[in-house]
Amino acid sequence: MKFLDLAKVYIRSGSGGSGCISFRREKFIEYGGPDGGDGGNGGNVWVEAVDGLNTLIDFRYQQHFFADNGQGGMGRLKTGYTGDDIVLRVPVGTEVLEEDGETVIADMVELGQRVLLAKGGNGGFGNAYFKSATNQAPRRANPGQPGVERTIWLRLKLIADVGLLGLPNAGKSTFLAATSNARPKIADYPFTTLHPNLGVVGIDGAEFVVADIPGLIEGASEGRGLGDLFLGHVERCAVLLHLVDGTSGTLVEDYKTIVNEVETYGGVLAEKPRLTVLNKIDALDDEEREFLKEEVEAAVGGPVMLMSGVSREGVDDVLRALRKEISADRLRMKQTEDEEDAPWQP
Repeated sequence: MKFLDLAKVYIRSGSGGSGCISFRREKFIEYGGPDGGDGGNGGNVWVEAVDGLNTLIDFRYQQHFFADNGQGGMGRLKTGYTGDDIVLRVPVGTEVLEEDGETVIADMVELGQRVLLAKGGNGGFGNAYFKSATNQAPRRANPGQPGVERTIWLRLKLIADVGLLGLPNAGKSTFLAATSNARPKIADYPFTTLHPNLGVVGIDGAEFVVADIPGLIEGASEGRGLGDLFLGHVERCAVLLHLVDGTSGTLVEDYKTIVNEVETYGGVLAEKPRLTVLNKIDALDDEEREFLKEEVEAAVGGPVMLMSGVSREGVDDVLRALRKEISADRLRMKQTEDEEDAPWQP
């Protein structure tokens, strides 16, 4: 299934039904009076966050969503039926934006969250509504209100606890594969990862979600490489894991490139806590590790950890450091074997 995180959608709520002009006509009843019913209301357009979806691919094949119109009123005081609502089902973490792509209408961050996007038009009054002591045979009725038509954007931002940052081939996918059951594509050429991947990582009885996004290069904010649009998927993370390739000959420049792109992206991303790790240390001896660590620490202005995703050296220490940055309400605790085998209790 292809990953899609941005979709343009056209929606329209239903128009209300028109009121009816009718008079009661029965044998031996000379002045039956008005009995025109009201029109039914038009259907609404809703958006709902549902479980079981992790992409907006459904909106690639259908972009137009129109709710039903309300039925017109009828004689004998019969009100028209209300048009059926239509619901846009989206993954948790989807932002609903105006046509300008910037104004946020709704942020669907909770399962089951439901937001009204377009309200259906009210049905018009029939002539029975207008009867009075001085106007006993009104010959007027209201038309129904038209529906609301609008264009919106749906943008998916994955819900994760840790976001991976780094240049292409910094070892992000290798780290995700080594610490979780996720199996992202791994190869020795740049931009192996073309869409975000999620993996559930466990350490010391706690689990959290890690998001791997395509690598950034210098000028990504200007559209170079795959651009920086994928940074939206790590906006909701509690901590960022910045991996620096230890086998690169330009460690400091690589680090500054990612930092500059994150700061250019702006928003809350640049303010998030960030853990810097020197990766691929399995290819370095002890002297090289110490020298490169001091070099990167001078550029970072803080501590730098050492790790190898291939040999798993230092991986557990990095996971424990990440866990400390994640609040307790975001962590999911593993069940022990004793708890799984325990008998059911009400």
